[in-house]
Amino acid sequence: MAEPQDEVVAFLRDPASYPGVTGPVETIETHISRVFLAGRRAYKLKRAVKYSYVDFSTVALRRAACTAELNLNRRTAPQLYLEVRAIVHRPDGTLAWAGEGKALDWVVVMRRFDQKQLLENAALAGGLTAPLMLALTAHIAEFHDKAEPRPKHGGAAAMAALVEDNIRCVRECPDAGFDPEQVDRIEARLREEAARCRELLERRREDGKVRRCHGDLHLRNICLFDGRPVLFDAIEFSEDIASIDVLYDLAFLLMDLGHHGYRELANLVLNRYLDLTGEDDGLAAMPLVLALRAVIRAHVTATAMAATGAARGGSGDATQARRYLDEAERALSPGPARLVAIGGVSGSGKSSVALRLAPELGLPPGARVLRSDVLRKRRFGLEPETALPPEGYAEDMTALVYRDLRRGAATALKAGYSAIMDAVALRPEERQSFAMVAAECGVPFSGLWLDAPAETMRARIGARRGDASDATAEVLAKQLAADPGSIDWTRIDAASDPDITLAAARKAIGAA
Repeated sequence: MAEPQDEVVAFLRDPASYPGVTGPVETIETHISRVFLAGRRAYKLKRAVKYSYVDFSTVALRRAACTAELNLNRRTAPQLYLEVRAIVHRPDGTLAWAGEGKALDWVVVMRRFDQKQLLENAALAGGLTAPLMLALTAHIAEFHDKAEPRPKHGGAAAMAALVEDNIRCVRECPDAGFDPEQVDRIEARLREEAARCRELLERRREDGKVRRCHGDLHLRNICLFDGRPVLFDAIEFSEDIASIDVLYDLAFLLMDLGHHGYRELANLVLNRYLDLTGEDDGLAAMPLVLALRAVIRAHVTATAMAATGAARGGSGDATQARRYLDEAERALSPGPARLVAIGGVSGSGKSSVALRLAPELGLPPGARVLRSDVLRKRRFGLEPETALPPEGYAEDMTALVYRDLRRGAATALKAGYSAIMDAVALRPEERQSFAMVAAECGVPFSGLWLDAPAETMRARIGARRGDASDATAEVLAKQLAADPGSIDWTRIDAASDPDITLAAARKAIGAA
């Protein structure tokens, strides 16, 4: 039986409980916690609840969870997480912060931030941008790299158990109006995918890809603080939920971006993460983990609706919960993969077309973009925007980079994802080798060659800032002087408006 918290909640809602606070105390409620915003601080109280995946039913358990939350979240947000504080029942019968008396409950004290800086609110206001997502992705990749490996967790058995547990949670939400037949279909497909990915999941666990991650990495748990993205509210109550494959951790963010209508940013995040980490081998499990994240969000939304007293099936929360199940089913629906190669000399606009085309192709969140400039930097262990010396562009290195392009494309295609290869590809044998990848993988191939006037390309190169390409006007001149041989790819005039170029590319591959 969960212990009552009415007295503690009343104390936390009273502005007089906070020295120096005169204004109202705002409350944010979830299914497992309440957050009280008072002055410059936020006070997080664990609800006295017990579910199959979390037990906060006693004061001792809630205190332990508060301590764990403080320690775990200081990995990514030390500037937000300040202390764990007791609320005591004093001998005179009143409640107070710490001091003499019995501890009735415990809270995590955090530095408060403007709720407009929460990325979910930014998403709802249309405020998410590509530069912000690139910075966030770098933050996540660095966090995952430093997170402690947990080889006794994760893997195939853990994923199969997650499927069963979360489907059961969905079935235990009668007020959300979930379609039982849809739940049956999703359950069957999740089981199929978990079985298909069994060896992959085990291999990744053995290779150290299961780590003590965030565990709940969606937009509501990321904020901007001092202008930088910060991850907070990591899972503290379950080693099993948070000790997971790094791609399963990332999948929550990808799913949430798609849910909010930002598929292009989800594709950008996925590609940037893979470019920084080289985790492409796990792509085959992405439909499974994306769908499972949507299922989790469905039952959590439905549970929160019940816990906070929202209306039954017709409420906005219930509609959102059902949308998540629709998205889970879409993630599990196989789609045709294809390979698109985009060639042309430096400054012709290859990367711009690839970036905009990728979200539209194949499985969510879109195609894997393999850019020769980025893969070249990875061979040197450098960030994509770090310049290479001339020897980085020697012929033998270029041959290795093109091999990496082919291997990366084959990996994505075999995982069921479409791929886009972005490279100059001046030599006929290079272009032929790209087409051979598609043939070997049994998928359609489209080759696009972008043309633009030399002065236009020189201007584009001169205007680049913070780009992975190291091309200069001199490099362009050498490329223009070279003989590319017979070009049998579809030639596209890329001199005009980018939207016109994109439309031509769509038409050329039959995606218009």
